[in-house]
Amino acid sequence: GAMSVDSITDLSDNASELLQALQLSHPHELGPRRSRGKKKPLSLNPIGWQVPRIVDRCCAHLETHGLQTVGIFRVGSSKKRVQQLREEFDQGLDVFLDEHQSVHDVAALLKEFLRDMPDPLIPRELYGAFLSTATMEGPAQLDTLQLLLFLLPPSHSDTLLRLLRFLGEVARHAESSRDPEGRQVPGNKMTVSNLATVFGPNILQKEKPGEKDAGALNFEDSAAIILVLQRLIEHHHSLFMVSPEMQCDVLRRLFQTDPDVIEYLLRRK
Repeated sequence: GAMSVDSITDLSDNASELLQALQLSHPHELGPRRSRGKKKPLSLNPIGWQVPRIVDRCCAHLETHGLQTVGIFRVGSSKKRVQQLREEFDQGLDVFLDEHQSVHDVAALLKEFLRDMPDPLIPRELYGAFLSTATMEGPAQLDTLQLLLFLLPPSHSDTLLRLLRFLGEVARHAESSRDPEGRQVPGNKMTVSNLATVFGPNILQKEKPGEKDAGALNFEDSAAIILVLQRLIEHHHSLFMVSPEMQCDVLRRLFQTDPDVIEYLLRRK
């Protein structure tokens, strides 16, 4: 009695749009063609992971090769090599990053991509709302940040979470430590504050790159951007987690307004 993924097309247009808006269907699963061979099992959590390949691969490369690199994101890179990597990703090539790529080149590529996105990870219409949380404290600040994160488009939310997880891992290796044999392992010196200073202006942008006054931020805005991104890095584990109470509330409301969606989810689960 299970409903196949193809059967989503049998739902009304409104329900289908709602499913996509709620991140409950991955674009590949909505396609009419089914891949041959072994079928991938559907996750019990029906949320599709929408992260650009360039972001995921840069983060994965730096997590593997760059966590002990002192000054990562602050040391200069080769503009020529970065441009070449950027062009390969832009062409849709399956770019493979391995130990032969410079950590600093990959770090620069990640920063450039985030800086030059037509729409920043945090949409410009939410810029003021996010910055206003800098003046809040304690639970009120985190609760407000969480509600604002819930407003992000699915791809922005997924990509921001991937980035924040990575930055949290970099910050965890900021201080020097010792390995099991007692040898000293150098820290990368990139604390949460340092990372927020580097990435903040790339994620929270008031103006489009190249526009007049795009790079001119007053001191208050700059300080607020850094503080907000610090909080996002420090608390990303809880900020992106929907509480059981909120989930139940959403399901109750959907049951009243869109029962077809509830039936689809229950059958799929």
